[in-house]
Amino acid sequence: MSISGVLSNALSGLTAASRAAEIVASNISNATTEGYAARSLSLSARMTGGVAIDGVSRAVNQSLLADRRMAEAEHGHTSELAAAYKSIEDMFGSPMDAGSLSALTTAFETSLIEASSRPDSTARLGRAVQSADMLATKIRQISQGVQAMRTAADRSISQQVEQLNKDLEEMRVLNARIVSFTAQGAQTASLLDARQGLIDRIAAVVPVKEVPRENGAVALFTSGGAILLDITAAKIGFSPVNLVTPHMTQAAGTLSGLTINSKPVSTDPDAGPLRGGRLDAAFQVRDGLTVAAQQQVDAMARNLVERFSEPGLDITLAAGQPGLLTDAGQVFDPLEETGLAGRITLNAALIPEQGGHVWRLRDGLGAPQPGHIGESAFLNRLADALTERRVPSSGQLGAGPLGFHEIASRVLSEVSTSRHFSEQRQSFAATRFTSLQMAERERGVDTDEQLQKLLQIEQAYAANARVIKAAGDMMDNLLRI
Repeated sequence: MSISGVLSNALSGLTAASRAAEIVASNISNATTEGYAARSLSLSARMTGGVAIDGVSRAVNQSLLADRRMAEAEHGHTSELAAAYKSIEDMFGSPMDAGSLSALTTAFETSLIEASSRPDSTARLGRAVQSADMLATKIRQISQGVQAMRTAADRSISQQVEQLNKDLEEMRVLNARIVSFTAQGAQTASLLDARQGLIDRIAAVVPVKEVPRENGAVALFTSGGAILLDITAAKIGFSPVNLVTPHMTQAAGTLSGLTINSKPVSTDPDAGPLRGGRLDAAFQVRDGLTVAAQQQVDAMARNLVERFSEPGLDITLAAGQPGLLTDAGQVFDPLEETGLAGRITLNAALIPEQGGHVWRLRDGLGAPQPGHIGESAFLNRLADALTERRVPSSGQLGAGPLGFHEIASRVLSEVSTSRHFSEQRQSFAATRFTSLQMAERERGVDTDEQLQKLLQIEQAYAANARVIKAAGDMMDNLLRI
């Protein structure tokens, strides 16, 4: 072998060692960077001797990556639902909480009994009126809270769709750059890292499957079969609203669904093409569990209003006049149950600030003037109406006879049970996601291994340097002859 050949071989070794050292340094410095895949230098022997750098490869376990993405989507999905159920449960309150629905129901019942034992006491009548007002206010607050959750979910859907469209367009651009770089023989490792992080972000919103295409490009399909990216990026459509009210539903056309490339798609949690992930959870919150919660609280409000509107309960009222609790001051229409919880109010005839008098709780809501201060018949009838076991008019509360306190306890129990099951699912999803995430990280950059490689690279560099020095000494000796 000629001296020039030896020098050429040694220089190729130095170049490879230098490039390998750069890669090791990059691996170590990015050992904790999310989405970074360990690099390794691909070498091959040259026909003329020495080594050729074929490229830089990334170490990625695609199967583990896909499983982790699915687990992350499920974790985000179950976390959103668990948080929603917890919020609804908090609105009703724990029975041990003085401000809970159950506690306020008990307080109202107690105040009626106390007032009936001393109907001459204005203070006791005032406390009973206040308790009734607090109970109605609590029901309104629950309804308002539920609708606030629906509004927030609608806003979340809009934000997620907007970000999803941006990410898909960025994916399209990255795909094009990777294809171009691959065709030119340029390195694409950094672009591939960026694309992997982008797919991770998309997959948390909508679970996706990554399908390889030619020249390093990929296509994205949802687990439900929708095409999000394949050369071109899909355009997801959604129209948010400023405020969601109980009457607004997607089925009625007053709330927006989703479109893909202007074509409507189902948002059904079991069959929709974009099911799973945080986007699906937001739709379930807006159109599912909050709607069910509103229906239950509306049914409770109806039951309460009807209990105090029975004919013969208040003989001072004429037909068509509202009872103790009203629908925004008016008589309740059974056809207008939806949203009643947000409209239930205490009869103004009892509210001093509105020209009413607390003594009407003793003498009748339609009484023109105070009656006998020792009369407690109306108070007793009110207390009996609250505790009477009766079949609810609304099917949301079941078919068996129940007192109102039992209704409140049953609804809270159902909400708590739903919250408990949702947290169990969330806990399982979190455990699976954490396990897969840890497994992925364990297969990431091993700093000990990288340091060992660095020692080997140093030895290779030194060996090639010695060859060059020896070749240089040979040249010097030849020149001195």
